[in-house]
Amino acid sequence: MPSPVTPRWDPAQYLRHAGHRARPFTDLLARVPDPPGGRPRVADLGCGPGNVTVLLADRWPAAHVTGYDNSPEMLDGAHVDHEGPTRGGGRLDFAHADLRTWTPPEPYDVIVSNATLQWVPGHAGRFADWIAALRPGGTLAFQVPGNFSAPSHRLMRDLAHSARWRGRLAGVLRHDDAVLTPAAYLERLTGLGCTADVWETTYLHLLKGEDPVLDWVKGTGLRPVLTALADDPGAREAFVAEYRDALREAYPAGPHGTPFPFRRVFAVATKEA
Repeated sequence: MPSPVTPRWDPAQYLRHAGHRARPFTDLLARVPDPPGGRPRVADLGCGPGNVTVLLADRWPAAHVTGYDNSPEMLDGAHVDHEGPTRGGGRLDFAHADLRTWTPPEPYDVIVSNATLQWVPGHAGRFADWIAALRPGGTLAFQVPGNFSAPSHRLMRDLAHSARWRGRLAGVLRHDDAVLTPAAYLERLTGLGCTADVWETTYLHLLKGEDPVLDWVKGTGLRPVLTALADDPGAREAFVAEYRDALREAYPAGPHGTPFPFRRVFAVATKEA
């Protein structure tokens, strides 16, 4: 049986819905307290093309902010578009990292992650190392999708496990256990000595254009399938067409666009000062 694949990312496709994707990050960042130091050290885990990492430099202009990612395609764009000195005398840079093994190389004041940890099996087991690297009063903050039971993901998994596709795709996609419940995150983070604020929100995005839900997932959740079938364009197109038809039925277009409910789980954990 195939196993989960490391997706190959397409920054341009990902950024097609950049506005909707950035909103959860801004909502998360609004709940992150300012660190005690005047020139904080900040990490963005899973920075992608860097378009939201710049918001960290805007929030703390004197900070040294590093965005970490394991995608060469994403990092290439981030280096070109965003790297360099910031207006407050700080710096924004980017580096390769695998979050399954990444351990902070120095003390940090803030570690954030936006819609990335769902790709890291057992990510809650990494919290202890990351929190240990925070300076007193520092914060670990993240948000993850909580929509793995939504039609967008359920239909994708059902199709991948169908008779036609299971030989090539069974086991490629993630399931509900890719993220924990809000209560489980709260328990993990408070158990590590942090004051934790955990919540969930369902956004109702109104998407425009033809097959906009398919266009959305082509930038994120569908990447493992597109990667697994990359060597067979005909099969890839056939899967996408079948999936597209199912999405059209599950997410009918309305007079002003296609409503796309999207649940997300947030956590802000602050280390004791």
